[in-house]
Amino acid sequence: MSATPTGTVSTDGTVTVFGTYRCSPLSGPGPVFVSSSVRVGEVRHGIGGTAATCDGVEHTWVNQDKLVLGAPVAPGPAEVEATLLHLDTGSGLPMPSIIATNRHEIELRPAKG
Repeated sequence: MSATPTGTVSTDGTVTVFGTYRCSPLSGPGPVFVSSSVRVGEVRHGIGGTAATCDGVEHTWVNQDKLVLGAPVAPGPAEVEATLLHLDTGSGLPMPSIIATNRHEIELRPAKG
């Protein structure tokens, strides 16, 4: 599980981060997601989630969210945390289970366009 060394932030506050992951087929039923957050200074912002495929092959992920609460995020250094999360539905009630997590220092750059 990894994140690229850069992400983007647009003038309207939309932050986009991306990276790659690989996971083996799971033994239990239920969906898998790549969730992410960005820490700028002392504030951590959730940056959405993406459905993941666990088939042993490397896949890319992209998460994006418009940040409306808290201090605005500007281009500059940040930390991204990405988590591969399985919601095991085998018991009928979805139980979260972390498959992998990773933190990386990144540089948020202005979004083009």
